[in-house]
Amino acid sequence: MEYIQIDFQNITSEQTDLLIAELTMIGFEGFEEGENSLKAFIPLSDFIEAHLKEVTDKNKCSFTLSVIKETNWNAVWESNFQPVIVDDFAGIRADFHEPMKEVEHEIIITPKMSFGTGHHATTFLMLQQMRKIDFKDKTVFDFGTGTGVLAIMAEKLGAAGITAVDNDKWSIENATENIERNKCNSIRVIKADTALLNEQFDIILANINKNVILDNLSILKEQLKPNGVLLLSGLLSNDQNDIIESATNLSFQLIDKQEKNNWISLRLIH
Repeated sequence: MEYIQIDFQNITSEQTDLLIAELTMIGFEGFEEGENSLKAFIPLSDFIEAHLKEVTDKNKCSFTLSVIKETNWNAVWESNFQPVIVDDFAGIRADFHEPMKEVEHEIIITPKMSFGTGHHATTFLMLQQMRKIDFKDKTVFDFGTGTGVLAIMAEKLGAAGITAVDNDKWSIENATENIERNKCNSIRVIKADTALLNEQFDIILANINKNVILDNLSILKEQLKPNGVLLLSGLLSNDQNDIIESATNLSFQLIDKQEKNNWISLRLIH
């Protein structure tokens, strides 16, 4: 498969975060972050130049474009992926990294996709918040599970049952493999296009993006038990007001907010 590669130079870290978030929403699948630079990748068949121009004009940045032939994307991914370490609490690494002896919980993933997503900050924030939540014997819904990392952590923290949902076939396959690799046995994985499961959960995790969260927020509320916890990320700092307004209208109460590199996580109850 041929890919389009977009190169950005002389950009700030804030521009990088905004570009990653907005390019992801128009179909870009992978990113390589450098010092004051960013490479973004999208399949040629999915590329719409007008959508790219809208993003770059909004963020006031220039770019160069090139077409790249099929290559060893796994080697590219391995050369760029870095472990995620959350204080002394949790670490996420690939199987080609050295074991992490300094953390309480270690998760090993074997990604099927070619690139890192650039969203390490949101994973960090979700894990940081999960440390503060009592998962013991609780039921958990991981909406937009991706690699399955959060579902795996929920089991490690004592959850009685976890339902992990994603709408992407790759994510379902990858999450299933990672769940098996980490020897988890309390997680079921479901392919679905919405959050609607007609079940009740003690804790709901959603590390996706603003639009998907807003589209599904009322459904998530209906599936959350009284006094249940809703933990959100995949959000930029300037998404906060819209999310809080919608959540407040649904009788959610903000309990905690964490921020890292212009990304935020929000912990709410109702």
